[in-house]
Amino acid sequence: MRELATPTLLGEQVTLREYRDDDRQLVLSVVHDPLIPLMTTVPQTACTTEVQAYIERQRRRASNGDGFQFVVVENALGRAVGQVGITFREQNHERASVGYWIAPQFRGHRYAAGALRTLADWALHSLTVERLELYVEPWNEASCRTAESAGFEREGLLRRWERVGSERRDMYMYSLVRQ
Repeated sequence: MRELATPTLLGEQVTLREYRDDDRQLVLSVVHDPLIPLMTTVPQTACTTEVQAYIERQRRRASNGDGFQFVVVENALGRAVGQVGITFREQNHERASVGYWIAPQFRGHRYAAGALRTLADWALHSLTVERLELYVEPWNEASCRTAESAGFEREGLLRRWERVGSERRDMYMYSLVRQ
């Protein structure tokens, strides 16, 4: 399999790009968020070494063939506001899951929806991906709206699907398939 590189993707509201060393501030802004470190590999401390290791892991995902992790940058002011990524679930890369987070100070501006639309369009039209999956906790109405505004359809409830912190939680399954 050929080595993959993380491209830069330009959307209407946001640009998706590879992680850089100067994205430490973005990661630091979410280490104490009550959910992001529980559901991702973002460190739970502001330790410089751990934050840098996180950034390096995100950069290696493409070259490892695991998927792509992008920093979400708002187009208007060029600020890094969050992360969106795709993780391949099958060896032939036809099925993948997506995830995203937006730093608390930037929420409410539809950056997640713009990032999700940009990523999904690229994945379904430029990669071998046939199906994208997205998991959302039922209480997270904002994330449900984000998924639906990006064209994802709710398929059902997966009971005790994912470990979040110390407990298994229910998740809605959303999908978007290549037409």
